[in-house]
Parts: sequence; structure tokens; C-alpha cells
Amino acid sequence: MAEKRKPLLGFVSKLPSGTTPGNSGKTRCPLCMGLFKAPRLLPCLHTVCTTCLEQLEPFSVVDIRGGDSDTSSEGSVFQELKPRTLQPQIGILCPVCDAQVDLPMGGVKALTIDHLAMNDVMLESLRGEGQGLVCDLCSDREVEKRCQTCKANLCHFCCQAHRRQKKTTYHTMVDLKDLKGYSQIGKPILCPAHPAEELRLFCELCDQPVCRECMVGGHREHPCDLASNVVHKHGDSVRELLKGTQAHVEGLEKALAQIKGTNRALQERVEAVAADVRSFSEGYIKAIEEHRDKLLKQLEAIRIQKENSLQLQKAQLEQLLADMRTGVEFTEHLLTSGSDLEILITKGVVLERLTKLNKVAYSARPGVNEKITFSPKEKAGLCRGYEVYGAINTKEVDPAKCVLQGEDLHRAREKQTVSFTVICKDAAGESMGRGGETIQVAVVPKDKKDSPVKTMVHDNKDGTYYVSYTPKEPGIYTVFVCVKEQHVQGSPFAVTVRKRHRSHPGVFHCCTFCSSGGQKTARCACGGTMPGGYLGCGHGHKGHPGRPHWSCCGKFTEKSECAWAGGQSAARSVLRTVAL
Repeated sequence: MAEKRKPLLGFVSKLPSGTTPGNSGKTRCPLCMGLFKAPRLLPCLHTVCTTCLEQLEPFSVVDIRGGDSDTSSEGSVFQELKPRTLQPQIGILCPVCDAQVDLPMGGVKALTIDHLAMNDVMLESLRGEGQGLVCDLCSDREVEKRCQTCKANLCHFCCQAHRRQKKTTYHTMVDLKDLKGYSQIGKPILCPAHPAEELRLFCELCDQPVCRECMVGGHREHPCDLASNVVHKHGDSVRELLKGTQAHVEGLEKALAQIKGTNRALQERVEAVAADVRSFSEGYIKAIEEHRDKLLKQLEAIRIQKENSLQLQKAQLEQLLADMRTGVEFTEHLLTSGSDLEILITKGVVLERLTKLNKVAYSARPGVNEKITFSPKEKAGLCRGYEVYGAINTKEVDPAKCVLQGEDLHRAREKQTVSFTVICKDAAGESMGRGGETIQVAVVPKDKKDSPVKTMVHDNKDGTYYVSYTPKEPGIYTVFVCVKEQHVQGSPFAVTVRKRHRSHPGVFHCCTFCSSGGQKTARCACGGTMPGGYLGCGHGHKGHPGRPHWSCCGKFTEKSECAWAGGQSAARSVLRTVAL
């Protein structure tokens, strides 16, 4: 059954119209950038000139070599399989992809010749009307024709001589310009062992192309056939493997496209975020600069205000000092130089002036101080929509002016949290209005001074501090509160911790009849009863105390501790009543 054959290597076929045979990537060496000369195919499928490969710096490696080496060549076609032995291996790096290339025993020249590249070089040369091609016979003159039978490029003289010989008289001669549409015009591939013979056969056992001399020699009994007969079988296996590789190529191209797309999106996102960062930073910088200018202006205003206050106080004290000196000097002169009559005459004026001067109130201390602080961590509100920090403070906390507030300052219950507030003030007694001060609180039992109670201090950021602690046992405790390592007003102070508060199990009612909804069996600790078999108290009846009270213990104060001892052995069985 005839099989439709596809064009494969070894067939001369026309290229589709519009297709350019060969290209610079197929015809030029990646190292010397010139047309290939004796190109060698590396295991990584990159092609380099033989001379360029010989110029690469080799390196030594230890490899296990045998007859099935990965590097194939024409020279290895006739080498017999040898057992694997450990021996030094010479290698080079591919100049294109840096892949390691283990050289065969024959070196660079034993690598596989890239006949496809040689064919592309010849096609490249044909585009220049045969420039660069020389006759295969005389190697002297430029090529004009090609013998399709011998696959030899001939000059005009050799072409005529070729036709005069009996063996080659009927060979087909073609002008070079007529060969530009062909995909292959390469020279015949000759056997490396028998250079006069062309490789036309293929040994199936050795999986190698051979010539006629090889078939009658080392491959005598091996199954051999014409290359044209077996190429399709091997080509199909190559095609199957190629399909799998092409699928990987498509997958890799898609993956690379996705990576490029992601990278492009990443770059765009980075640029957008960078723009946001720059915009935010520029706005923040402007806000900080504006806040800085405000702080500096505020600082200048504080300086002017303090200086004016000091200058005014200075002028007043200087004037008072001048008046004092005048009075002192005049009085001293009067007492030392004046007569008795003169002293008596001026005594009234002098006494009045000195008395008035002595009554003048003045402060020996400066009215303002030099204390100005900057708190970089203090929030200063919003500026241009940004939260800014840093505030100038002229107040300084005075521990002697700080006070303590709270209902539970001096009393507490065991295992119940106690709290109070520390209010920080300056020397003038004004609230600081800001936080950031160091508050030290210690709660120490009187009998166990080495076991202080854990305390918590919360800064309210407004000049007040919330302090809490939980005493574990009843007893007397001493509380120390310090600001800047100095005691505040009222510190230290004692706290009496009593046993845990006993809540009332009953109800605070006017009478048992009302609180129980008229139940006869409900009782009350007051001991009152009602006619008709009611065991509890009622308004105006026997035993009722005449005012609201607790049903469990009879106490009259609603916010009080229960005094009921509990148990069924009590004189009266007190039942808890339920408020309607």
C-alpha cells in the first residue's frame, strides 16, 4: 500500500513562494559573526564554527564514558562499544547558552558536522549571485553551474571538462540562479572512514549511516537499507517526540507571556504605588513643614510674651528699688545730719513714705520661668489632613501641686478592684492638660512589705492618670504615689482593706406581703407577722418596723452589707422573697 511521504532531510524540494531560504541566525556563527566554516553541532543544538570552538578555553572534569556517549560524530560511527571506565573528561561551555559540552575523544573535530548549516550557508551565498563560492574541482574560479548528479559546484572550465568525460556526459547541469528556490543544495555527505564513498545506507543495528564499503566491511552481516527507505520510519519517531516538545514550547511560551504580563502589571502597579507614595510623602512633608512653621511661630510668641512679662517685672522692681533707695538715703541723711527740730518737722512725711514703701507687695522670683519643652511624640491634631506630632509646652508638672481623687482612696475590699485618679498640675496649680508624665504607684501591705500589690497606671492624655489595683487579703496597706520621684499631695496614705462585701440575698421591701405577692409562707428577718396565718410582716401589723428594710437581715440602709448569718438553725426561718 503506497504511503504518502513527507519531504525529509536528503530530499531536494522547492520552498513555498515568499519563503527566504536560510537566514543570518542559521548561517552566521554566534562567535565570529561570519558565515559558518566547518560548523559543528553541539549537544545543546547550537552551531559554532570549528575554529571558534577550538579557541574556547577547555576545562577538565571526571566523567564515566562508554560507547553510548551523548556526543555523536562521524568519527564515532565506527568506534566499537567499550566498557565504562572512569577517566578524565575535557569539556567546554556553549558560547550561546553556557551549557557544558563534553568533548569526544577526537576533540572539537570529532563533534557532529551541521550539514543543515552548511546548506544554509550555500543558499545565503546564492543570494549574492554565487559570490564567495568557488569551484569544487579546481578551487580557483567562481562557480557558474551545479551538477545535480554529482552535487558539485563547477566553474565554466570545469563544467565543460565535466561534460566531455564519458561518465559525466549525461549529468544534469543547472545554473546557480535557477537553484535559488531550492531548500537544499548541499554537497553529498561522504563517509569519514571511506572519503571516496557517499553515505547512502543506514545500519539499523548500529543506528548509523554507512557507505557501500562499510556494508561489506564492519557491517557485513548487519541489517542495512537505503537511507531513503528508512528515513520515514525514523522521521516518524522524531515527529512524535517533536510533538511532545512543541507542546512544552507552547506551554512555556504561554507561561512566559503570563510572566511578561504579570511583570508588566507589576511594573504598572509599582509605578502607581510609587506615585501614591510620592504624593503622600509630598503632602506629608508639606504638612510637617506647615506644622513646623506653626510651632516656630508659637515658640516666638511664647518668647515675646515671656520677655515682655520679664521686662515689665524688671521695670517695676527697678522703680521700686529706686524709690526704696531714695527713702533710705533721705532717712539716713536726716538721722545723721538733721537737727532735733528738723527730724521732728519731717518725721511725719518720712514715716508716711517709708510705711507706704514697706507695704508694697512684690515677688522676689521671676514672674515667668525659662522652661520650654518640646514633646515630639505628643499628638498635635490634623494638618492638611495628616496626623502630625510634636507640641511645645511651657508648663512643668509640680509634684507638690498634684492631687488625688477617688471615692476609694482610703477604703477597699479584698479581691475587688480599687481605683483613683492622679491629677497633675503645674506650679500655678493649673492642670497640665497633657499626658506623658512618669507616674509611680506602689501599694504595700503593712505586714508584708516585701509583697507589693500589682498596680496599673493608664495615661488619659489630658493630665490625669487612672490608677487601679486589687488587694488579695484584708489588712492595712500603704499607698505611695510619686511624680518625677517626688510624692504628690497626700502621699503616702493608708488604705484599710476589709473582707469582701457580703451582698444581700433578700429584697429591700416595705413589707413581706407586698414583695411576695401575698404569699402566706414568705417570712422576713424583721420578725413581723399578719393575722390569717401570714408568716411575714405587713404594714401596721405586729412586728413591722415601720419603714423599708431588707428581708434577709432586717437592715434599714439599702446600700449596706448583709448581716444575715444564714443556716436553718436561725431563730426564724427567713425565706427570700421575690419582688414583683
